[in-house]
Amino acid sequence: MAIKVYFASDHAGFDAKNKLVEYVRDQLKCEVEDCGALVNDPRDDYPGIIAVAAKKLSEDVAAGKDSRAIVAGASGQGEAIVANRFKGVRCALYYGDPGNEQVDASGKHLDILMSTREHNNANALSLGLRFLTLDQAKDAVTRWLAAPFPGEARHARRITQIDQVS
Repeated sequence: MAIKVYFASDHAGFDAKNKLVEYVRDQLKCEVEDCGALVNDPRDDYPGIIAVAAKKLSEDVAAGKDSRAIVAGASGQGEAIVANRFKGVRCALYYGDPGNEQVDASGKHLDILMSTREHNNANALSLGLRFLTLDQAKDAVTRWLAAPFPGEARHARRITQIDQVS
């Protein structure tokens, strides 16, 4: 994978983020940029840290560059909210397998993580690290980074509509 990946997390995801940065760089062979936190400060606040990665991703989207962002925190919820404030960023939240099988109207099995790419062309992933082990996070990141956006017309149309919301 030759894609660039921006990482960001506050103190709640600091150690796991650092391990994921190393894993994505060394094992998945992606170009990575650690946007912070760069020190583990239990008093830090995630909005400013996450905004650094989301802004870089937004700038790449505007320039037509294919890159992604992985942001993380305790639940990942606030991190996803911050990331989604930036134009062109489509951040999906993941905190593990929902535990029950989902199927669409045609009977196709749905994988919630893969659906973020297939249906929404998510270019950012927010990990709720209090709900995932490091191995589960690595697996999620590996699968998500490898997943293409097939570009089915109905999904592409909806993504265009999402990107036009202001």
